[in-house]
Amino acid sequence: MAVATHRLGADRTPGLALGVIGLGVFGVLTGIGLAIGEIQALVISLSFLAAVAVLADFRIGAVLLLIMMPVEGSYLFPHNMLGVTGLNPFNVVLGATLVAFLIRGKGLKIVLPKPLLWLYLVPVVIAGFLGTQHVDDIYPYFYEVEVIHFTDAMGYLRDVLVKPLFMVAASLLIGAAVAQAKRVENFLVPIIIAVWVMSLMLIGFVVTSGLSLGQLALATQRTLLSVLGMHANDLGRLYAVAYGLLLFTWGETKDVRLKTVLVATMGALTLALLFTFSRGAFIGWVMVNVLFLVWKFNARTAALAILAAGIGLAFMPGAVVSRMTLGLVGGADVNEVSAGRIDEIWLPLMPEVFKSPLWGNGLDSTMWANALWAETMLPVTHPHNAYIQGILDMGLLGTVLLLAFYWHVYRKLRDLGSNAYLSPTMRGFYQGAVAGLLCFIVTGFAGSSLRATPEFAFLWIAIGMMYGQLARKPETGPAWRAQK
Repeated sequence: MAVATHRLGADRTPGLALGVIGLGVFGVLTGIGLAIGEIQALVISLSFLAAVAVLADFRIGAVLLLIMMPVEGSYLFPHNMLGVTGLNPFNVVLGATLVAFLIRGKGLKIVLPKPLLWLYLVPVVIAGFLGTQHVDDIYPYFYEVEVIHFTDAMGYLRDVLVKPLFMVAASLLIGAAVAQAKRVENFLVPIIIAVWVMSLMLIGFVVTSGLSLGQLALATQRTLLSVLGMHANDLGRLYAVAYGLLLFTWGETKDVRLKTVLVATMGALTLALLFTFSRGAFIGWVMVNVLFLVWKFNARTAALAILAAGIGLAFMPGAVVSRMTLGLVGGADVNEVSAGRIDEIWLPLMPEVFKSPLWGNGLDSTMWANALWAETMLPVTHPHNAYIQGILDMGLLGTVLLLAFYWHVYRKLRDLGSNAYLSPTMRGFYQGAVAGLLCFIVTGFAGSSLRATPEFAFLWIAIGMMYGQLARKPETGPAWRAQK
């Protein structure tokens, strides 16, 4: 008994020492922060407290990262502390979580899945280094309007390559936490919290700004919501994927309380999505509902679909209908339907494809396209098509590898969605992730990227949870082993 007590005390000593040291440093930093400014002091204090808490259990950090990932791209989230680039709460918690996992994760393994490594990371990293050769060729206009914040190759790698990979790292840490969790269902709570935060952010902005639905719907006012830190189209895609996760979880779970919370959450989420007036998001939302109806077809779902459609059509604002039918009436041509993408972006960029068709020109190569210098295309840093961007940046080889990775993800998510060894709630979640992945694939034709981006944070959370679910030990049996 004495030996056991001694061992227990010895096990707690490092944690106690870290806690004491952490509180001491916390006091010093808080004093410095107060001298700098109240808001900065609050941000620094909370970030450091979170980091100290994470050192006790890396799973705390994983939960915090889960909440932060969808919010990180918005104005709600501080993007620097003390004016230091890269020093922000997300990076602090990410670093602390990784350190805590490595220090306290005895007997644990954070396995980098081979498909993620070879099909995703390798082509992206290679394209990143290819792009360093063209930093001096970037169109100067982007510096003038402060769209980019680097001037050399190291800054390019930091912003374009490394920063987006932090989301991938966070998803793997979330997966490691899922693998060690007693109940995976508990991870739905921070997901729901993140959905509410992002939904209320947009709803609150629209209500307090006094903007009308007609103003939000105007094609000439698509940047109105950019003050929130994300473009309206990006916000719409974020909401559409999250909606898929929630809808299918609602359809499968047997927990009445969870069902009630999910209904309220989906209501707020749908309202926020409507306020984006993103046609891509509308299509994604409709597609998720159609998939739910097809995959879950029975008299009950058919009746609910008819009822929801009837109520929706009855109360649908005219501005939404006008936005959805933009370019489809009055004999408009295809270019108008695409909001000018074809003539003013895609066609001028086509010669860039043939510069290096196999391995591409480097990440975000649109920034140094010849068409920009010739002023024959709109001054944009993105081709507004995930597949064109993939071919331009990583060539046919890199794009095929990325699509192969998402095919791998699709198969694993689909298998988990039908796994009899999982709870109905988690089966529904992974079914929703399949719907979210298909939404990602379809909406990519009008924007976004095949790489990890803030608007698909919920998808990457689901991917991380997928890997964690596959790594769990308790689930046994032929059906489970077949999916691993």
